[in-house]
Amino acid sequence: MRYAILGTGDVGRTLGGKLAELGHEVTLGSRTKDNPTALEWARSAGAGARAGTFTEAASSAEVVVNAVGGQVALAVLEAAGAAQLDGKVLVDVANPMRFEDGELRLSPVESDSLGEQIQRAFPHARVVKTLNTVNSQVMVDPSLVPGEHQVFVSGEDTGAKAQVTSMLGEFGWPPHRVLDLGGIRSARSVEMLLPLWLDLFRHLGHAEFNLEVRRGH
Repeated sequence: MRYAILGTGDVGRTLGGKLAELGHEVTLGSRTKDNPTALEWARSAGAGARAGTFTEAASSAEVVVNAVGGQVALAVLEAAGAAQLDGKVLVDVANPMRFEDGELRLSPVESDSLGEQIQRAFPHARVVKTLNTVNSQVMVDPSLVPGEHQVFVSGEDTGAKAQVTSMLGEFGWPPHRVLDLGGIRSARSVEMLLPLWLDLFRHLGHAEFNLEVRRGH
């Protein structure tokens, strides 16, 4: 599979590195072709790893992963180009977070979500929201946290969610631990988990944790 990872931060490099390790072709996209972080990542991540602009990464990919900050996500996807996203699975792992006076704010929140904004802006992309409720290391290695903890998928396209569930399976998330929350509107609820995640991080002192949903009989 050919993947584009848009974003050179910890999340993008971790996801891209795992996909390359699994044998996929991965292009790490950034604003400029000569981004030093992307070039260094490509040198260290193996034969299937490349660096390029957002447009170059998206154009060559079958699946595009939005791994940039939520406040710049729409601009980055516009830079990649709608034509490069049409018909493709677009995995959104971002959170719509910003800080004001040291305090976390979500924007949008409650009546909208970043996942929905992306789907509206790129109506021909097959947007799936997932993985935004865990840190980057747990994303690609759920065994770091014991138990039957879960991740979520939200999106309008059943086939796209199935493809993303398969990708998650390669990371170590078995299908029964991938909870389908329904359409892209449900991205609102998983994005609103971020303040809880940050409070748990402060309480526990590390990021290797997750939520486990237990069903009653």
